[in-house]
Amino acid sequence: MTPDTTPAPTPAPATAPPTSRPAPGPRAPAPARLVGVDLARGLAVLGMYAAHVGPDPTVGGPLGFVLELARGRSSALFALLAGFSLVILTGRPHPRAGRAGRRAAGRVVIRALVLIPLGFALTALDTDVDVILACYGVLFLMVLPLHRLGAGALAAVAAAGALAMPPLLLAVRRTIEEGEWANAVIASDPLARLSGTDGVLELLFTGEYPVLTWMPFMVAGMALARLDLTRPGVRARLALTGAALAVLGHGGSWLAMRLVPGAHAAVAAATDGGAPSSAWWSDGVGDLVDGAPDAWLLVAAPHSQTTFSVLGSTGVALLTVAACLTVAHRMPRLTRLATPVTAVGTIALTAYVAHILALSVLGTAAETGPALVALAAFGATAMLSAVLWTRRFRRGPLEYLLHTATRPADLLP
Repeated sequence: MTPDTTPAPTPAPATAPPTSRPAPGPRAPAPARLVGVDLARGLAVLGMYAAHVGPDPTVGGPLGFVLELARGRSSALFALLAGFSLVILTGRPHPRAGRAGRRAAGRVVIRALVLIPLGFALTALDTDVDVILACYGVLFLMVLPLHRLGAGALAAVAAAGALAMPPLLLAVRRTIEEGEWANAVIASDPLARLSGTDGVLELLFTGEYPVLTWMPFMVAGMALARLDLTRPGVRARLALTGAALAVLGHGGSWLAMRLVPGAHAAVAAATDGGAPSSAWWSDGVGDLVDGAPDAWLLVAAPHSQTTFSVLGSTGVALLTVAACLTVAHRMPRLTRLATPVTAVGTIALTAYVAHILALSVLGTAAETGPALVALAAFGATAMLSAVLWTRRFRRGPLEYLLHTATRPADLLP
């Protein structure tokens, strides 16, 4: 064996400070990627405020356009960012493996099992808000098996879901309307008895947020989280992809509604006096009342649960995320100005639940005063509270409780 001729290192002076303990100082700022994501999440929460509290988009003008943009698309953005969070929880950029992976998956399962009853509890308050949290909880359980996939595979799953799930949902809803089996399922569903809703059927098929057609949003968010958002050009490609999907969804619906014979008449006959001419963009198309004709699949209005709607809303969500990431990376002054919105995104669950609790006490904007004033009050209160809270605490109140609830997963072998 060749002897080691490397000279021995000179001992450090006895008075030298230990190198393993860093000097105390303020916490490092969050990476621009996380700031951009929190900014987008804050916009999603405030957008849901606008949909639930603000004026009707029929006010027209720039305000009407912004309010219309918030309808349905804010919740889609929220769902997409929930998928992003799932990947953060289970390991990014690479999924955790072994014991760490099992514990991460356990935390996601516990989180889902908390969100489902929380969503039903908020629904029981009987506000005008269609609460999305139970849908999120079920979606976490459904997409968790996909968390080890890469960005390309996840994007393919999201695209396949956007294409396949809306026709499947339409077919299932038809059988529910035409048959009696749904009543038997609801009667035997303990969740339906406990919650006073249609239970599992409502979660999967008949609710405002059926998990079949909302799954693509969350899977798209998981694919987004697998990307290296710090690499040059990724944000530009993300914006181009979002623009293409928005044009394909909303523009494709606009074109189809004009080229398919009888589409306008069929959609008009199946809605409650809505305007089918706006079905490619606006929820002014109205709600289904007399069944779902095949022409309904050509609609792209928010909450219409169609392929065009899923593609269009996903595109708008990706554009929003790309814009927020760009602001966080390239525009420090604007990032500072947007700090109140970013703070809301940091405590998004608390801000979302708080506005539903407030509505359960105060009633809707129509009952309490001018809708625009109510929206301004809700938004200002949320932003001020979020800024004050996040100056002292890392997580929001409900975020902290949810984090604490997931700690038993750390006992998994």
